[in-house]
Amino acid sequence: MASHRKPRTRVLTTSQSRTAAGLTTAALASVTLLSQSAQAAPSAPRPSIENVKQQVDDLYRQAEVATQKYNAAKERVDQQRTTVNHLLDAAAKRAEQMNQSRRELGTFASAQYRTGGMDPTAQLMLAKDPQEFFDRTHLMERLTGRQQAAVTDYEHQAASAARQRAEASRSLEQLQTTQTSLQASKRSVQTKLAETQRLLSRLTAQEKARLAELERQKEAAAKRKAEEAARQQQERERQQQQQNGGGTSTGGQTGGSTESSKAAKALAFARAQIGKPYVWGATGPSSYDCSGLTQAAYKAAGVDLPRTTWDQVKVGQRVATSDLQPGDLVFFFNDISHVGMYIGNGMMVHAPHPGASVRIESIYVNPIYGSVRPS
Repeated sequence: MASHRKPRTRVLTTSQSRTAAGLTTAALASVTLLSQSAQAAPSAPRPSIENVKQQVDDLYRQAEVATQKYNAAKERVDQQRTTVNHLLDAAAKRAEQMNQSRRELGTFASAQYRTGGMDPTAQLMLAKDPQEFFDRTHLMERLTGRQQAAVTDYEHQAASAARQRAEASRSLEQLQTTQTSLQASKRSVQTKLAETQRLLSRLTAQEKARLAELERQKEAAAKRKAEEAARQQQERERQQQQQNGGGTSTGGQTGGSTESSKAAKALAFARAQIGKPYVWGATGPSSYDCSGLTQAAYKAAGVDLPRTTWDQVKVGQRVATSDLQPGDLVFFFNDISHVGMYIGNGMMVHAPHPGASVRIESIYVNPIYGSVRPS
């Protein structure tokens, strides 16, 4: 007959009870703390799209400043490398001239060795033919004069070679210093652009659409301002025509036909680049940065412009915004970090920033620093 026993109930000891209670309490406390932490430290609010746009614009500005520093350093590197190459070539030629002088001195030394340094009286007594002796003595006197000239020439060549080596060494040091600056500017550009990409990559599709809409609104407002400025210019020209008795207005044209032709060629070149991407440090033909575009455009017209915006703004005649003519260069921001080429009616062609292409846009899309008319 089977016995029916109740299952044994495990009885915890006093120490085991305390341990279990402690674990339970700790678990509950952890849950409570986590809950409180979640409530006490809510996730930081996402920045507004307007704020993001401001950050992106600022980063692009900083990248353009760094790009101009890079362009300036690269231009110095190219110039210094050319100087160093010329100095090294000159030093090599000077060394060859010095070697030639050394060989000539060696010829005189050999001649002296063959005579054995013998006293002239002894040479006369031992000579088989006195006439031969006198002929040789006359020749040696002439050689002595040439030898002195050769020594002088050698000393001159050696001194010139030493100066050229020292100059080449200084130029190499300057080149290395400028190359260091070039690399620093390059890293700065890359850092700013990478930071911009990280900022944009965190945006949702909806936020990116809103950002694009803000950009369109900015461009539309700038275009309206350009149209208003164009209407005001036309009104000024109409009034000027009336004052001139109905004569044809010059429209502010002060340059000669040669200057106008060069501006037209530069502008035609710039227009032909529309659609090509902005790439920092680029001067064409497949991509450009802002000053690379204006430099290439005027080079096509036979005018040499410096590489950077900071130097281009110093070239030519300064003109007021109200007196702009097609082909004039318009510079932007207080740091003069951007440039575009005026095409008329308040519009310009320019390479805006990384991620964009060469395009036509209002000159009022950015704060204007000033304008120049290249010559």
